[in-house]
Amino acid sequence: MTRAADIETPSATKAVKVAAKRAGDENFPVGSRLIAARLRPHVAAFYAFARAADDIADDPNRSAPDKLARLDRVEAAVTGRDRDSPDLKKAHLMRESLAATGLTDKHCVDILTAFKQDAVKRRYDDWSGLLAYCEYSANPVGRYLLDLHGESRKDYAASDALCTALQVINHLQDAQADYRGLDRVYVPLDWLGAEGLDVTALDEPRLDPALRRVFDKCLDGVDDLLVAARPLPRLLESHRLAMESAAILRLAESLSRRLRKDDPLAEPVRHSKLAFAGTALVGALGALGWRALPGRRRGDAHKNAPAGGPHG
Repeated sequence: MTRAADIETPSATKAVKVAAKRAGDENFPVGSRLIAARLRPHVAAFYAFARAADDIADDPNRSAPDKLARLDRVEAAVTGRDRDSPDLKKAHLMRESLAATGLTDKHCVDILTAFKQDAVKRRYDDWSGLLAYCEYSANPVGRYLLDLHGESRKDYAASDALCTALQVINHLQDAQADYRGLDRVYVPLDWLGAEGLDVTALDEPRLDPALRRVFDKCLDGVDDLLVAARPLPRLLESHRLAMESAAILRLAESLSRRLRKDDPLAEPVRHSKLAFAGTALVGALGALGWRALPGRRRGDAHKNAPAGGPHG
């Protein structure tokens, strides 16, 4: 039985790993200044909620049943079934944010579904299975942001493609760390098997030609997803969210190219701070320039959009 006082608190080992990993390795803008100031506290609440749940799922010192029990308590708090536990602050704040913005708790519940899956599932047989996981681990983030900005649900498809691409990029960047630290592998097993490999190939100091082909096949899928995501900045009504999504898209395209060229087992494949800022700026300004053109295509009508305030 987990005590309410430690539900959202990672073990000491996990806390050290989290601090080390988060010291500056974000791949994409998280609640950047491109987001309207009035919405940033809600975005911050969502990311804090998701981080806390992720910490539970990734804690190497917790058993699977313990992780599931903790995540169930987090779900109870964000959906309002538990309003009293004192150390579920992030989940309570998320519930309050949802109430203030009039948004559904579905995206929070969906992302918890992914973390519960992480607690018990360590391998993915094929690409379709990995994409099914991303439907819960990644896509709710984009959908939440669209809903928060009052965008149309018709734009979910392009957002989903971008979010899934970002997730797979992250899996490839962290493939070795996930395998060594969590015994978790997000590289499709059938593609490994077709090259005569098993998951131990991820423990090598560098990619061999066979594993390079597997990673490139994953990147082929990423690039297909990025093609599907490319219209997103032009579909959105919010100027600020359009610029944010264009910046993220540009960063994702850059990382996909780098992952084809560089070896993520041999060294981290991430943007430097300067490259991050420059690449994001080019994407954001490109979206802004397009939106300034006379006769540009407006985003889809928002007659089906949920409440979320006026567009930014």
